[in-house]
Amino acid sequence: MAEEGELMRELILLRHAHAESAGVGQDDIDRPLSRQGLAEAEAAGHWLKTHQLLPDRILCSSARRARETLEQVLQVTGFIEQRQEPRIYEATPGTLMQVADEHRECPRLLLVGHNPGLEQLVALLSSGQSGDFRGMPAAGLVVLQIPADAEFEPGIASLEHFWWP
Repeated sequence: MAEEGELMRELILLRHAHAESAGVGQDDIDRPLSRQGLAEAEAAGHWLKTHQLLPDRILCSSARRARETLEQVLQVTGFIEQRQEPRIYEATPGTLMQVADEHRECPRLLLVGHNPGLEQLVALLSSGQSGDFRGMPAAGLVVLQIPADAEFEPGIASLEHFWWP
């Protein structure tokens, strides 16, 4: 846990909003957001903006529902540097930590991705137990604080915010 006065960085995790079910012959990765999901993603953008938690960089899963979630967020927040990161789709907590660690110089990083990887990552980083997760609803946002120079490891983060529409 953080010492008083220690420099911190923030990792924000956003689960994609509600998506349509896959149509006949449609791959899971190509599922679009539902009408409800579009509204949820916009609400997530408003929450980030209202709480002055706009990220310095965004890494987004290559899945259509994640990309559409990000598009709705950016309509509210305005432009933020973003990159598509195919490794986020179907990622384990270990892969998500590796992806985030590659952007360690970024003071506030946002990952847009999927369960169960995101909710397991939250549990692992905040409690040290990947099985200790409570669930992360569609368009749910988690803000974790991590010592700026620390490696990602179980229990290293403090959970600052947990919000969902």
